[in-house]
Amino acid sequence: MNSAPADLDAVTAVPSPPAHDAVTPAVLRSVMSRFATGVTVITVGGEHLHAMTANAFSSVSLEPPSVLCSVGHSAVMHGALTSAGRFAVNILDVDQEPLARHFADKKRTLGATQFDGVPWTPGEHTGAPLLGGSLAWLECELTAAHEFGDHTIFIGTVVGAGQFTKGHGLLFVDGRFGRPESSAR
Repeated sequence: MNSAPADLDAVTAVPSPPAHDAVTPAVLRSVMSRFATGVTVITVGGEHLHAMTANAFSSVSLEPPSVLCSVGHSAVMHGALTSAGRFAVNILDVDQEPLARHFADKKRTLGATQFDGVPWTPGEHTGAPLLGGSLAWLECELTAAHEFGDHTIFIGTVVGAGQFTKGHGLLFVDGRFGRPESSAR
């Protein structure tokens, strides 16, 4: 028989969560904000040069190697990624919060100018920017796109991957950037 861990034995009652009649966008956003995610910057190269901070990213399969990112229909990245057919994912280090904020700023200048002062190199397989200082990167060929609600789920086959630095990944939780506990020591 399984027993609860010792620290849970002291819990005698679980409070009932408040009920919601409908799961509104605000309720879903609030609930999902409690889920800690890594922070990435998705990039597209060539004539569609663009970058976007994203935390809606995940691995899909090891065979074939593939990942997904979810992009809102109204985002500039949506059109850029669809047109380019290839992209890179830059996994950010804890010290790259300013870079995450920069590429999340919808008021920033677009095009090549958005990369001014940002060290990057074009990926060998995709031409998409690989950002200096990132923990790791993936280059992907777009293999599928599934529209659902107000987003499109883009699936990419990984055609190149590597690591720039050793460190800890930047996190996003409760509407704020953060760092893993182990990196704070």
